[in-house]
Amino acid sequence: MSEETTAIFIPPSEHELPADRFLERELSWLDFNQRVLELAEDETIPLLERVNYLSIFASNLDEFFMVRVASLKRRIATGIAVPSPSGLSPQEVLQQIADRTRELQSRHAELFATKVSKELAERDIQVVHWSTLTEEEKQELHSYFSSQVFPVLTPLAVDPAHPFPYISGLSLNLAVVLRNPKTQAEHFARVKVPPLLPRFVIVPGSTSRYVPLEDVMGEFIGELFPGMEVLKHHTFRVTRNEDLEVDEDEGENLLVQLEKELLRRRFGPPVRLEVAEDIDPQVLSLLQRELDMNEQDVFPLPEPLDLTSLSAFAFLPIPELHFEKHQITTNRYLEADEDEAADIFASLREREVLVHHPYESFATSVQAFLEQAADDPQVLAIKQTLYRTSGDSPIVDALIDAAAAGKQVLALVEIKARFDEQNNIGWARKLESAGVHVVYGLVGLKTHCKLSLVIRQEGDQLRRYCHVGTGNYNPKTARYYEDLGLLTARPQVGEDLSQLFNLLSGYASEPTYKSLLTSPVGVREGLTMRIRREAQLFSEGKLARIALKLNSLVDEQIIDELYLAAKSGVPIDILVRGMCALKPGVPGLSESIRVHSVLGRYLEHSRIFYFENDGDPDVFIGSADMMHRNLDRRVETLVKLVQTDQIQDLRAIMDLGMSGNVATWVLGADGLWSRRGVDADGVPLPDMQDELMKVVLNKKRVR
Repeated sequence: MSEETTAIFIPPSEHELPADRFLERELSWLDFNQRVLELAEDETIPLLERVNYLSIFASNLDEFFMVRVASLKRRIATGIAVPSPSGLSPQEVLQQIADRTRELQSRHAELFATKVSKELAERDIQVVHWSTLTEEEKQELHSYFSSQVFPVLTPLAVDPAHPFPYISGLSLNLAVVLRNPKTQAEHFARVKVPPLLPRFVIVPGSTSRYVPLEDVMGEFIGELFPGMEVLKHHTFRVTRNEDLEVDEDEGENLLVQLEKELLRRRFGPPVRLEVAEDIDPQVLSLLQRELDMNEQDVFPLPEPLDLTSLSAFAFLPIPELHFEKHQITTNRYLEADEDEAADIFASLREREVLVHHPYESFATSVQAFLEQAADDPQVLAIKQTLYRTSGDSPIVDALIDAAAAGKQVLALVEIKARFDEQNNIGWARKLESAGVHVVYGLVGLKTHCKLSLVIRQEGDQLRRYCHVGTGNYNPKTARYYEDLGLLTARPQVGEDLSQLFNLLSGYASEPTYKSLLTSPVGVREGLTMRIRREAQLFSEGKLARIALKLNSLVDEQIIDELYLAAKSGVPIDILVRGMCALKPGVPGLSESIRVHSVLGRYLEHSRIFYFENDGDPDVFIGSADMMHRNLDRRVETLVKLVQTDQIQDLRAIMDLGMSGNVATWVLGADGLWSRRGVDADGVPLPDMQDELMKVVLNKKRVR
């Protein structure tokens, strides 16, 4: 909890708010993915970046079905199908998801087939059909099939002696219909497209012509069934429920239990069936019957299916088809002298440093901070949270080096980080074997906060150095996730982090923090108090404003607090990347609220909480989004900023995003997003992320 949690202003009753005040969160997520698709459609964006957006759209949708749609289906199956805050039943939500997804997936597939693939061909990157190949090329591909593909294929027949095979989630498959020429009996078999082979096969003799692997397999699939006649074959793909359910109250070791659950995940029930649009009705009927899927779950699409594989082209090294590279730089307060590396501890004794990734380097700030701590003989202890990290993480290596040097090292590894569970189990075991104290947080709560605490002996006193961030300790994603991080030696922050780590690793009651808001409890209470305080200040004629930068805004209590503040007249600006269940600009409800969204080359990931507070801004950054899980079921941390220049920097980010002077999407009172990409004269608006890169570089010049 924070010292400041008592509300000083009682706003109008929430009972005065209309019942239809919330947008449906799941449909709002689809709106977000539509914005990604609109980037792929934007012909002013370099071609291979558009290809990347096509791949991202498909990957996003896969995860949406694996988690969100799977959750809805599970709620219906278990009888807890209560209406959502938007008023829709889970069945209604599922139907609207199916209708909207069908529309978006068709638009996505058509964009690739009719436009992007042709533009790629114009740049000599061709995805070709088998029928366009020469006989010589076909023979060469036959040799490739025989030597590289055929040996790893496993045909699985379906008949009374062979039950319908298990179809793994997100795998691409061929449904093959065969006929026995002796008996004229027809048979069905399934062949999986090997995921470890290149999805797009280079046409022999060329450097830029590709044919889908499933096309090659389809031409020679009969070799898997000697003596049988291949009547037809069709591609299909299944998406399964891959959300984990772990009962942490059981006595079994959490690590072991999670490993068992990961095995179970592979066999989750199917939630989506994608099929080639020309699939034979009898084959489709068989797939639906065996997979127990209804019409709502089936998505016929033009081939090729699974456009996540377009990532194979997205990163081709053709500079003119990519965004112009940004000049990533070192934060001006962490720059090294010519002859020696920067002394980060000395820098932090002079001032706090706010780093903005990826414009400012992760390697020369956060990573260097931990590497110096591991190598410094005066450092006695390091405490660190790890939610997601990379396979060859220098952060993990630094912790191992520190433990080897005899320092006390604590790593709080969140092994339940969705889709990174297996990786995190591996790193937890590696850290444990190196002598690092590894803990897994609090029962029932994911530890999502991004924290580092370094304790250093300086003369006869101990000094604490801290990092509190909005993003993961992952050097790879730090290159394309937009995040903020505070490096500080502020005693209050150090004391607060010490208490929080003690709570997470040992036994302690919830402490009172001076510079942090923590959830569960503290983030919700602290933000609610500050929202209400802005309403009080506005009613007194004082300076009041709320500005929030978030990934998602779907928590009904927080939204209602914002509505009530807006009814009191408080100007509220919200910059949201993904879901937003709030309706801005509704007369009598939210006329003073504006909602914008920015998407670009970097994934907007930082969270900013700005409260004007009558000219003495109260500003936080941290890991929490305005979602139930972040506020009530996770350990999250927001840290208060105190340096005037840093507060001004964050206000400038918010002002830029809401100014109308950069390209954004704007949410209307009707719940529809519209893209604002040009000014009143039709001139393209600049990209916000390009503008922020200029801001960072200008700061270095004026130091």
